[in-house]
Amino acid sequence: MEEPTEKKRIGVYICHCGGNISDYVDVGQLREMMESEENVVISKDVMFACADSNQKQMVKDIQEMKLDGIVVASCSPKLHLHTFRNVASRAGLNPYNYVQVNVREQCSWAHSDQPEQASYKAAGLIRAGIHRVVYSEALENIRISTQKSVLIIGAGVAGMKSALDLAHMGDEVYLIEKEPQPGGLVAGKGKVFPTGEKGSELVERLLAEIKKSGKIKLFTSASIEKISGSIGNFRSTIKTGDENPETLTLTTGAIMVATGAEPYTPAENEYGYHTVPGVITLTEFDELLKSCSAELKYAGKPVKSVSFIYCTGMRQSQGEHKYCSRICCTAAIHSSLVMHEKFGDVRAFHFYRDIRTYGKQEILFEKSSKSGDIYFMFQEKDPPVIEQGKNNIRIRVKDLLTRKTDLEIESDLVVLVTGMVPRRDSETVAQKLKIPVGNDRFFNEIHPKLRPVETVIDGVFLGGSCQGPRNISESVQSSSSAAAKIHAIIRKDTLELEPIVARINEEECTWCEKCAKVCEYDAIFQIETNGKIVASVNEAVCKGCGACTPVCPTNAINIALYTDEGIEGMIDGFIQQVQLKAAAKGEKAEEETAPSVEMKDFPQIWKSIMEEVREKPQTIPAIAAALSQPMELVTYHVMTMNRYFILEPAGIDDNDEYYLYKLKNKA
Repeated sequence: MEEPTEKKRIGVYICHCGGNISDYVDVGQLREMMESEENVVISKDVMFACADSNQKQMVKDIQEMKLDGIVVASCSPKLHLHTFRNVASRAGLNPYNYVQVNVREQCSWAHSDQPEQASYKAAGLIRAGIHRVVYSEALENIRISTQKSVLIIGAGVAGMKSALDLAHMGDEVYLIEKEPQPGGLVAGKGKVFPTGEKGSELVERLLAEIKKSGKIKLFTSASIEKISGSIGNFRSTIKTGDENPETLTLTTGAIMVATGAEPYTPAENEYGYHTVPGVITLTEFDELLKSCSAELKYAGKPVKSVSFIYCTGMRQSQGEHKYCSRICCTAAIHSSLVMHEKFGDVRAFHFYRDIRTYGKQEILFEKSSKSGDIYFMFQEKDPPVIEQGKNNIRIRVKDLLTRKTDLEIESDLVVLVTGMVPRRDSETVAQKLKIPVGNDRFFNEIHPKLRPVETVIDGVFLGGSCQGPRNISESVQSSSSAAAKIHAIIRKDTLELEPIVARINEEECTWCEKCAKVCEYDAIFQIETNGKIVASVNEAVCKGCGACTPVCPTNAINIALYTDEGIEGMIDGFIQQVQLKAAAKGEKAEEETAPSVEMKDFPQIWKSIMEEVREKPQTIPAIAAALSQPMELVTYHVMTMNRYFILEPAGIDDNDEYYLYKLKNKA
């Protein structure tokens, strides 16, 4: 890491984003304004900053003008942070000497109703970015060695499947299970949809494969005592056995949590549970179906009718479980069909708020309807009332399907359709691994779409229903995804982590312990150096969150890339007075580098571009030269045509400089 030195040659690039920014922010004026900023040697406004042609030009600018910092004012850094870091690297500039300013989501989109104010705000943000990059540092990624082994917590179907996936890829796996037998909830199930295979058979098949594998070590009746270390080198203390417990220490490169969930247990007298004989849960009903052979009986009496009460304990507007458990509708209907298949003429009544048999599971709902099952719909404010009748159970309901008619149904058995809730020990696991839980108390991933199996702790992954209610197929898919992510990490000899971590000024530090107390990741500890006790940072564990910096009484802690000088410089840049020339009424401010484009211009130029690429793919510069049009204009139209699926990329030219484009539907 170099000593911080002020950057004297900065390049600024302001993106039109095809009109997403320039329709509301006066990018032309902003470009002119930034040209006069101290240390700025080049300022441009470009149609698409992320376009391959502009990336090539940025590399050329950095090299020819010897830039030591760049600022890109465009969209969210979540989209193109790594794009422009790679541009800097290709040009020989340290990627951490680049700053991205968000003037799309934070300006043009947020203030589209006040474009003048959006321009003022954008000017402040860009100036803040310039002042920040002045104090940026040439940081190097943190490198750590990797253990090629994995600890999987939970040997349900998700944990067993991910263990097999990792073993097939050549990784060593330690699979630990809290219970005496693996398999989780699935081990106790009968037939499962859609294969018809029994849950116990599925578990036995997976277990047989695990025993054959030489890469998997299974520990049952095992629990986690302590976990320390970081990605690439976790150290876990495991206690195994009940009668003669042993303690093991395992070293692994990654950890996967697949602890699963458990069924909701109804409260006392919830729909008559534990107070009205014959009111049982869906789990208890499935056990009853397995135990009965010739005739369905409960408490020694024949059962000729069964009523299912959906959403028991779930979707509570005032209760603890506000979420929909998703899979309970399918589970209840599947159990009803198994009942019909095994015992024939038993009648089934379904009392529901909404039916959610999504995807292929819709087949079950159709089959249930055709088999004669009767469905009644109720609202949360008017739930079914369960009462003990003379010979059976009486259910009273206000049915929405018959215009809120008050109905009374008699049934031999009432089944409460309960959903999935987090395991009772999930918070203990979360505390030991430092992973967050949501309001529903399930484990939280970083992002449900972009990073669905990763946690905020590097090297700790999630799989199965510990994240939320899932069926077997969904649990297996998520655990296999986590296995693939894990293998991609531990297959490397060394890992590179971002260097944005806390740093200690040992001369100023007096070790008051305040920083260690507020650190959520246990990344700060004390060391002795030169006869003095000071704080130190485990860089592999530190997340650079900055919680430690404000509590330090001597200001001995800084966050790399977010130094006091950089933050103060951003504030100074943002509060500078902004002077913009007002555009004439009814006219747009003139933009020199971006040609004026109106909808009436589109058809002819689009036709011309299509003609140029009809015979063979062409680059944007080649199209611009052939049409004698400015490259910025052609770039705008090609990108727009690509967006609307008229053109598509067709590789890179022979010089590896520009993308080729062709007609979308042309072979």
